[in-house]
Amino acid sequence: MSKNNLLVELFVEELPPKALRKLGDAFASQLVAGLIGSGLVEPDTPFTAFASPRRLAVHVPHVAAKADDRAQTLKLMPTSVGLDASGGPTAALLKRLQGMGLGVDAVPQLTKQMDGKAEALYLARTVPGVDLAEGLQLALDEALAKLPIPKVMAYQLHDNCELPGWTSVNFVRPAHRLLALHGKDIVPVSALGLTAGRDTVGHRFESRQALISLECADDYESQLTAVGAVIPSFEKRRALIVAQLAAKAKTLATPETGPLSPIDDEALLDEVTALVERPNVVACAFESEFLEVPQECLILTMKANQKYFPLLKQDGKLSNHFLVVSNISPDDESQVIGGNERVVRPRLADAQFFFNQDRKKTLTARLPDLDKVVYHNKLGTQGERALRVRALAKRIAAALIDAGYAEGTLVAAADQAASLAKTDLVTDMVGEFPELQGVMGGYYARHDGLGDAIAIGIEDHYRPRFAGDDLPRNDVAIVVALADKLETLIGMFGIGNLPTGDRDPFALRRHALGVVRMLIERDLPLSLDAVLADGASVFGDLITHDLAPLASFIQDRLAGMLREQGFDVRTIDAVLALSPQRLADVQRRLKAVTAFVALPESEALAAANKRISNILKKANASEIPSKVEPALFSETAESALAEAIAGAKKIAESHYDGGDYAASLTALASLRAPVDAFFDGVMVNADDVNVRANRLALLSELHGTMNRVADLSRLASA
Repeated sequence: MSKNNLLVELFVEELPPKALRKLGDAFASQLVAGLIGSGLVEPDTPFTAFASPRRLAVHVPHVAAKADDRAQTLKLMPTSVGLDASGGPTAALLKRLQGMGLGVDAVPQLTKQMDGKAEALYLARTVPGVDLAEGLQLALDEALAKLPIPKVMAYQLHDNCELPGWTSVNFVRPAHRLLALHGKDIVPVSALGLTAGRDTVGHRFESRQALISLECADDYESQLTAVGAVIPSFEKRRALIVAQLAAKAKTLATPETGPLSPIDDEALLDEVTALVERPNVVACAFESEFLEVPQECLILTMKANQKYFPLLKQDGKLSNHFLVVSNISPDDESQVIGGNERVVRPRLADAQFFFNQDRKKTLTARLPDLDKVVYHNKLGTQGERALRVRALAKRIAAALIDAGYAEGTLVAAADQAASLAKTDLVTDMVGEFPELQGVMGGYYARHDGLGDAIAIGIEDHYRPRFAGDDLPRNDVAIVVALADKLETLIGMFGIGNLPTGDRDPFALRRHALGVVRMLIERDLPLSLDAVLADGASVFGDLITHDLAPLASFIQDRLAGMLREQGFDVRTIDAVLALSPQRLADVQRRLKAVTAFVALPESEALAAANKRISNILKKANASEIPSKVEPALFSETAESALAEAIAGAKKIAESHYDGGDYAASLTALASLRAPVDAFFDGVMVNADDVNVRANRLALLSELHGTMNRVADLSRLASA
């Protein structure tokens, strides 16, 4: 069967830039998957995806004009249903065959095969392969239907017929052309009211031709680049922007500034790549006086509002130069440069004005303004929230001091930072740029003379903001960040506002993971239940729902993090089954259990532990004595096990108290033989009530000795 390279392009109006990369990859991969499913393309065939602001396209090599015929065996129905007592076809079988376009003459071709315990009728036939037009149409329809479109828009097509009217079409943006070439031949497919041809359109301003007519599929990229002034490949366009940014930044270096480098922002780079068809980087500048404004403000307005690339010096400080990725390449770039400099100047002036105005009022003076900002209709204002965070921060700081983790000044410092942490929410700068909350609070705290410790506490209390983000930098910030995240978690769980499915509007999963990371990575000597209880107490009667699910919610985030770190699922389950209160101990416990599993005795001890757990669950806990009575032992194996438990327990607890969990578990290896002997020679459910209770007490003591580091029964094979 003849094969040729295939090119399909959908030409549309400007696509959403933040979604372009995903749209391009999805369009190409889904279309190729459809062709593979039709047998027109071999599996694992490499293909090239294209995505520019006004087009989605894919180039697929070695596409067959017609798929090969293939043998197919179909199960029709049970033999008892399809054939009567004399072996003739039933009405049900004839109806099934008729639906497949076959008649009674097909009955002799049927075969009988066992399908489980019953016999069934099967039909072997050859299915003719689809031709490219049919297969591509199916693949194209499916690819368009499965596109991850962020928001669909409706538009109308004018119907060219004797009675003209309008047809409504739903797609991400209005589509204007469809191109489909198999080698040199047009493939007659249609989509979104368009019929495929061989013409496309180049750059909106710089194309050398209004229409670009392709002779064959392989001319697509070269013709668009040479004639249409478009680089259709997203990846090539992105790489070109990176190279141009670096080259242009190099030309701007001076002895005063030293080397300059464009800000590293992958999301911005992707968005700009999606905005231009052929990039041309130009250098611009703004007045140095604006550098007196915190650079985070200037960087944010240049990136978010203008899609510019600020240039940084070697020390990370902002320079007054920035780079613009233009979509045009005029001989005289002065108009492009001047236009962008004029556009950015008012935005920088606004930031400067907000900064100067905000500093006229101290953070402390802004505290009453928080009472005017509603946080949640069931949880009050930001002012009330700040009081709760403040109270919880003081309790956390006091607990850290009591544990010898921090100095006595931490309570006062954490109290001050917590009370002011939210005040920058009512500043003009944060009102204009919400992303700067916390950051501006740090700047204003320094301006108010509060010192670095308090300023960092305010600035960092939102950290970690996302997975992989840095933790707060000092103890004050850690305490305030913990109090802030716990207040959010307890408040939302306390009013029943839990995340469901993909919906998590208050980022509770992220807050819980942040709490977990701080407790573990800073090795904080805090009990999870204790801090949750402290947090609940600051809410008074606002809590109307049970908070028990919150601890499980935090443990689930912890389990997910540990799985990502490569720990075994059963090991995680064994450790977390005990609900360890000091989360900083969890990884040490996991490593100890991992070492225990490698011991030859571990499997037998885990199995015995599971057996003991089951026995104790069935027993009445109130009937199990708290102390074992050796005088009631009637079997040698009982005495031997009691003696072994006493010896192992002393060693294991000594190591446990010293934090050496691995050694504590290793000490349990000596219990394997006496445990095996006990179950081989002793009947736990003895007829004598006292003997039975004493044996249960012995097993209860054994169970407690074995399961201090982890629930070893969770390690037993199913």
